[in-house]
Amino acid sequence: MAEMSYRTALIVGVGAGLSAALARTFTGAGMKVALAARRAANLAALAKEVGGKAFACDATKRAEVEKLFVDIEAHFGAPDVVAYNASYRTRGPFVELDPAEVEKSLMVSAFGGFLVAQEAVKRMLPRAQGAILFTGASASVKGYAQSAPFAMGKFALRGLAQSLAREFSPQGIHVAHVVIDGGIRSAGRTPPADKPDSMLDPDAIAQTYLDILRQPRSAWAWEIELRPWVERF
Repeated sequence: MAEMSYRTALIVGVGAGLSAALARTFTGAGMKVALAARRAANLAALAKEVGGKAFACDATKRAEVEKLFVDIEAHFGAPDVVAYNASYRTRGPFVELDPAEVEKSLMVSAFGGFLVAQEAVKRMLPRAQGAILFTGASASVKGYAQSAPFAMGKFALRGLAQSLAREFSPQGIHVAHVVIDGGIRSAGRTPPADKPDSMLDPDAIAQTYLDILRQPRSAWAWEIELRPWVERF
């Protein structure tokens, strides 16, 4: 793999699972890390742990996303890696879905990704370097019954990633979409004893993100699917 030249990462949509694993993995690789979520106070412990900084931002609000990048530039410099990990899910029989909840699902899962990517690209283009990583899901490639809003948002995010990869790869920006096909392990969600490693380890997922960043540009991946050994697909 090529030596990684990235120095500053922004992770949008930070929680205790995959985003926290990304923050630790990126920090371990020598990057400074900015963390963004609607409630910055919830990120204080993680920010302290990784030596990063937390920022409050609703990714569906253009003004807040613009301010986020300005604030990060003032503190760290412009991020050369941006990971979009925000999503929102509402489920139920199609005819009973609340349109307001469906709109929120689309705004968080897809429109927020557009706003964040647009601000990132503006800063990466002058340097002809950068990476934008989008977190997808099983719903990015297959719509499940009673889960139309999530599939709509994740399909849209995947389309955004593919379009950006085709437009900006020739300009030095690596855009990748990671399909997380399966449940992610957490403290409250563990695999059964008779099926070890049957849930995705967030640290293992984060390692794949790091591996993507280390790919030489002669062999960039625009999409990678990750699933545990028991997952059907």
